[in-house]
This record gives sequence, C-alpha cells and structure tokens, in this order.
Amino acid sequence: MGNISENLKRINANINKAEFEAGRAEGSVRLICVSKTVGENEVREAVRCGQREFAENRAQLLRDKQEKLSDLSGEIRWHLIGQLQTNKIKYCAGKVELIHSVDRIELAEALGKYAGGRGFTVRGLLEVNISGEESKTGLPLAMTDSFLEAFAAVKNVELCGIMTMAPAGAPEKELRRIFSGARELGERIRSMKLPNAPMGELSMGMSGDYYEAVLEGATMVRIGTAVFA
Repeated sequence: MGNISENLKRINANINKAEFEAGRAEGSVRLICVSKTVGENEVREAVRCGQREFAENRAQLLRDKQEKLSDLSGEIRWHLIGQLQTNKIKYCAGKVELIHSVDRIELAEALGKYAGGRGFTVRGLLEVNISGEESKTGLPLAMTDSFLEAFAAVKNVELCGIMTMAPAGAPEKELRRIFSGARELGERIRSMKLPNAPMGELSMGMSGDYYEAVLEGATMVRIGTAVFA
C-alpha cells in the first residue's frame, strides 16, 4: 500500500496537466478510484491520502464494501460502474452517487419504479458503446434515439450524462475519436432539453487512456490499476 499515495499524486498531476492543455479549469475533472480488485485496507489508505470517490462494478460487492467501511460513510462517495441486473437494484439505488451503467430502457424503468416507491430519484449515466467494439457493454449508438424517446416517460431517474469505454491499447487518434463522440452525443442530448436528462457529466477514461479522455472533455475518470498497483 505504500505506493497509493505516490500513485494518487502522479495521477492527479497528470489530470491537472491535461486540464491545462485543454484550456479547462483545474479541478474540473473528478477522479473516481475503482476499488473492485482491492480490499478495505487499500480503500482506507486512499481515503487517508485524500481520495473521496470510489467505484465498484458489482452491486453486491458494493454493498459488502460499504458495510465494511461504514465508519467512513460520511467521507466516501460511492459509484456503481458495472452492468446492473434489475434484481440487484436494491443493493445500490439510493446508496450511490451515480450509477454509470444505465444501458437499456428496461433498467431505467425498473430503477424509476424502485425509486418512486421509496420517494427518491436515482442519478445515472447513459452507458453508450461509442466504439462499437463487440466485447464492450453499453447501449449501441444507433439505439440512442429510441432509448431517449422511451426514457422521456420514465419518472424518478435523472440521466446526468454519458459513460463510455475505449478499446484497450487503442491508438491516440482512435481514443480521441471515441471520447469526442461521447462528448458530442452528450451535447446533442442536452440540446433536446429533456426534463430528466441534464447531461452535464462525461464518465470516460481509465488507467491507460484517462489523459486523452480529459483532453476531450471527461468530467470523471475511472482509475483502478494505476492507483492500486
């Protein structure tokens, strides 16, 4: 765990450098530490170093980690970034800052029904497969309009932006194309002025490509390996 402090310093410095290069304000990008491969002690160390936002990719593991770290509940803001089955909604809805993986209308409707029955609103991101890579999750780009048409009737769910992933090891030109595509999609949806889709967030960029993501407008980067290696 001795490297976590230095890793966080390096990553935050790189984010600040990319913000400056892109002409963006320092601090405009939030670092979300992906803790799915580490235990509670590593998360505690990252919190000690000043990190406050963490993400898990499975709803039940998120629940378990929240329980183990319940004494830090006032300091940690949790995110869910992995695919969510409708029968696992109870483990994360109302318990996380954002669900990054709203990728089908059935899930949005189930989230709305669950939240509506309990008097709160779920904040989520529309996960879109911008790259078209078959192994990637997310709503196919061609299905975005049909999703939005149906989503207009969903209550108690707010789409706060776009989430996407780029292929591992993709060249910079391809990364920039994918990330700019996500930004442009978010801008297009925001221009539609849907009452339940403010679309101000862009969750994109991981350990190997977060610099390019920040250059293209990411407001959140999801980094695990580079923090906890």
